Amino acid sequence: MLSFTHATDGSRMPVPSARGPLTDALSAVLLGDHASTPDELPLLATLAKSAIHEAAAHGPEALVGDDDVQLALTMLYELHYRGLHGVDDRWEWHTGLLAVRLCLEQALEAALRALVDDDAGTSAADVVATLHELTEPARKPGLASYLARRAELEQFRELLVVRSVYHLKEADPHTWAIPRLAGAVKAAMVEIQTDEYGGGRPEWVHAALFAQSMRALGLDDSYGAYVDLVPATSLAVVNAMSLFGLTRRLRGAVVGHLAAFEMTSTLPNKRYAQGLRRLDAPDEAIAYFDEHVEADAVHEQIAAHDLAGGLVRDEPTLAGDVLLGARVALALDTLVSDAMVAAWKSGRSALRSTTGGARRRVATA
Repeated sequence: MLSFTHATDGSRMPVPSARGPLTDALSAVLLGDHASTPDELPLLATLAKSAIHEAAAHGPEALVGDDDVQLALTMLYELHYRGLHGVDDRWEWHTGLLAVRLCLEQALEAALRALVDDDAGTSAADVVATLHELTEPARKPGLASYLARRAELEQFRELLVVRSVYHLKEADPHTWAIPRLAGAVKAAMVEIQTDEYGGGRPEWVHAALFAQSMRALGLDDSYGAYVDLVPATSLAVVNAMSLFGLTRRLRGAVVGHLAAFEMTSTLPNKRYAQGLRRLDAPDEAIAYFDEHVEADAVHEQIAAHDLAGGLVRDEPTLAGDVLLGARVALALDTLVSDAMVAAWKSGRSALRSTTGGARRRVATA
């Protein structure tokens, strides 16, 4: 079993282990004195450009899967969420770090656009119809089918580890969009997000339910506890949400991303619950997935018609960005899901190796 570095209070992500020169330099800056201008900042900008150039030369999937680039973005974005353990919160708006982040964001956005088809759409009705077409259940067996029928409990635990980088802050990246919307579209977003945050009941907050699932399967539910084991493409899934949510120009993309997210949630979560019941997992491990089967069946209609369709009716020029966000959500999910299933079928762990071992079990809390 591997051991991990955990945040001491469980509320902040621990500073991750470096995955290359860029994240090594970034850690040194973040853990340094905010009051002085770090000598490493010019080097940090140079390393960011170098990492982007090297990864992008091999295509958009290579940049999306680049450990150094995606972890650097994860660390920089985390300054806008709960923060990093031992890092001064004043780094959040440091202009030098914002410049580095912008460089990385531009590269990520270009890669995401290159990964998917560019279809602007012509009307709200066209966008809604395209969303329904894009989110139709896949005919070939995928991750959800594998987990329902074949997975071992250890593979479910790996799924929770990989997804913990998002689900322990579930809904937060999309919530950035609320002040960027207005009228009925804002109301639709708030309706969805209110359910995500438990409708005022802390025990039903979806992030809390996910943490409960982790504990029930013997995992550490500390925020960011397993970040070192999460592959780069899974970090990119969350980075794409943060990019869309934190960029007003891309408000259409965050709406489309959320719509696709909600419209493809019900059936997979039903299958995850089936797989856990097959393995006699405790009810506490299954409650999160059962909740999403019920909640997202309602959310998908609101997300498609009231949220995405409503935004395009109000701002027709955003139709292309809405579909961009949806396509990115689906494309990244496919990359991550296919990699996990391929690893398991070949007898390997789907987690990132930090020791060079071919197979390992997830350390428990």
